[in-house]
Amino acid sequence: MIWLRRHGLDLLIVLGAVGAAVEVGSNEGPGAPTVSPWFAVPAVAFVVLALLWRRRWPFAAPAALWLIAAALSFADGRLVTDTASLTAAGVAAAFLLGQVRDDVQLRIGLAVVVGSAAIIVWNDPTHSTGDFVFTPALFAIAWLAGFALRERSVQVEAAEERAEQAAQLAVAEERTRIARELHDIVAHAVSVMVLQAGAVRHRLPPGEDEEALRDVERTGRTALTEMRRLLGAMRREGDEAERGPQPGLGELDPLLDDFRRAGLPVQLMVDGEAVGLPRALDLSAYRIIQEGLTNALKHAEATRADVVVRYGPDELQISVRDNGRGPAGGDGLGHGLVGVRERVRIYGGEMTAGTANGGGFTLSARLPLEGVR
Repeated sequence: MIWLRRHGLDLLIVLGAVGAAVEVGSNEGPGAPTVSPWFAVPAVAFVVLALLWRRRWPFAAPAALWLIAAALSFADGRLVTDTASLTAAGVAAAFLLGQVRDDVQLRIGLAVVVGSAAIIVWNDPTHSTGDFVFTPALFAIAWLAGFALRERSVQVEAAEERAEQAAQLAVAEERTRIARELHDIVAHAVSVMVLQAGAVRHRLPPGEDEEALRDVERTGRTALTEMRRLLGAMRREGDEAERGPQPGLGELDPLLDDFRRAGLPVQLMVDGEAVGLPRALDLSAYRIIQEGLTNALKHAEATRADVVVRYGPDELQISVRDNGRGPAGGDGLGHGLVGVRERVRIYGGEMTAGTANGGGFTLSARLPLEGVR
């Protein structure tokens, strides 16, 4: 099946070449071509087989089909027009020329199709005046069909590129936000260490221990200064510094109350014995729940959400399930979820997001707790 999907069109081209050769070789009527069958049979087969090189030469291969067909019409005006397989190959070649990405080659391809079709009609001894209009127009329509498909493909690729750039931007913004949050956490810890070192130093009598603690205090203050400078470089113009303490799972009740007041009933279930989490991990768990509920309220059109926090022996499991349609139409690729995925990845966890069994949307995350207990 895979081979047929990949080479099915090549097989049709070969069959078309064989069909064209059989048509020319078996045509013995009064209107048959007058050139020798030894020339006509391989010539028409070669014209069709030119399409086999369309992948390597997307412009040259279909253009060559038309140019060779026009050249053959000078040898015998009935050789090309009397073969149905060549007509089908000409339509396919015109369609392919309409899909060429280069704009110059695109226009040249249309000129080759229309011009070659006019030459073939002119060399046909049985042509009528209307053939000069309708025959080139037929193949021009095939070119236009290819052009329309090409424009749609370009638009789809541009949309995919914009989506990829937006996802990359979302990841970068989330990393910056995580860095700011980690700065606050680490800065608080270092500040406590500096203050404790200073307090101990003041209580000690002069000596080597006092000098060692002075070095610890000096190093800690230097580290704080460098972290603040780094944070200032990451913060964009207009960003406000967060003055309050960073939230964690202990502050879930106020968060859930906010969503309830906004019109989203939320039910919380905590399973297992709660453990003290590192501040950064605690904050990320809080943000994951916050993002899941935000998606349910703003994007999923949900009327209910359930939050489950499960403390396992070696991991923290978080689940946010709603009865809506999911963010971004339920595809699980919203930019907020990109940020959640980045948070989970930082801690070596796993995340899944998608339509739940029975309807609704579920965001699940697993965060390892190695060394926490």
